[in-house]
Amino acid sequence: MSRIGNRELAIPENVTVTVDGNVVNVKGPKGELSTKVNENITVKVEGNKVICTRVNDNFKNFHGTANANIKNMIVGVTEGFEKKLEAVGVGYRFQVKGNTLVITAGFSHPVEVNVPNGLKLESPSNTELFIRGIDKQLVGEFAANIRKIRKPEPYKGKGIRYTDEHIIRKVGKKAAK
Repeated sequence: MSRIGNRELAIPENVTVTVDGNVVNVKGPKGELSTKVNENITVKVEGNKVICTRVNDNFKNFHGTANANIKNMIVGVTEGFEKKLEAVGVGYRFQVKGNTLVITAGFSHPVEVNVPNGLKLESPSNTELFIRGIDKQLVGEFAANIRKIRKPEPYKGKGIRYTDEHIIRKVGKKAAK
């Protein structure tokens, strides 16, 4: 039994949820999002609640996923999502230039990354980067792609990492004695 799929989602006052066949649209103060739900999952809006039901037990995984995606859309259009990255290392830095992000991460050249539509980048200092948006999947994927440019290494901890990430450190050559 899917417990996540069975929960009822409360709709805040300033958010409207509409269902057109198997497409769910959520509109709020920060923007508008839509997703396509599996045809075996029915989504109903009753009053100020969203209820997902499934045809039979063969579609349990789609049931919970549909419910979680709708909840993420509701949170996204009301509060938004944010990921924080930091660059650790001598000369490692972020620079936001219009719609591109320039990353200096120890390579012979700076790496330029185009920012997708719907994301806002802010760099309060050279080594910090805030990625904000209403689509949770887009924010998380872009942050993971930035981290992938120079992953943190285990000896000195240099690289691009999430702010709350803990890097397990290795001892190095001293352990060989």
